[in-house]
Amino acid sequence: MRFDILTIFPEVFDSYFGESIIKRAKEGGTIEIQAHNLRDYTENKHRNVDDTPYGGGAGMVMRVEPIFNCINAIKKSSVINNQSSMRTILFSAKGKRYTQRDAERLAKYDQLILICGRYEGVDERVAEHLIDEEISIGDFVLTGGEIPAMLVVDSVTRLLPGVLGNEESAVYESHSEDGYLEHAQYSKPEDFNGWKVPEVLLSGNHGEIEKWRENNAGGKK
Repeated sequence: MRFDILTIFPEVFDSYFGESIIKRAKEGGTIEIQAHNLRDYTENKHRNVDDTPYGGGAGMVMRVEPIFNCINAIKKSSVINNQSSMRTILFSAKGKRYTQRDAERLAKYDQLILICGRYEGVDERVAEHLIDEEISIGDFVLTGGEIPAMLVVDSVTRLLPGVLGNEESAVYESHSEDGYLEHAQYSKPEDFNGWKVPEVLLSGNHGEIEKWRENNAGGKK
């Protein structure tokens, strides 16, 4: 899968995507991530990606022009011939709340184009003409869409075949079904400061262990 991220701060992704599971998925060829600097797609000498809003008001608005140019360039260079295997997403406070079901749905695409807004917002013509959907990660406001982009790349990547060391990790975990929360987990030592691991988990009785896990999960599989 390929992720194309439209942003004015491409360097912020280097650290997070250069570690752990995401790094291994990149090195193994399961995913490809490209952060595009929107300033490279402007048509003015100052490389401005924002301007004042029509009608007045506080703040600046991201212009449609560089976003349009960047998306066009991505699609022209894409090796994916079937447009239905590509999805363009804008991160927006008025978007649909992102859930695990969305991560599962997006994992079926071959290419995701992720647009990171900034400033007061993004010219509405982007939402009207250039994207497939708007996504919000919660009822709060961020300074930009870079963190939501990291979240989507992470949550989608871990669902791709071969990314997790144990394929069951993505099956028996919180939110693998609506309302399901995974049982508590324990590791060594058995006793730390008098805080003990439940006896049943030390018993070796797999039937009882499984029953304990079912009873201590939030919701039912």
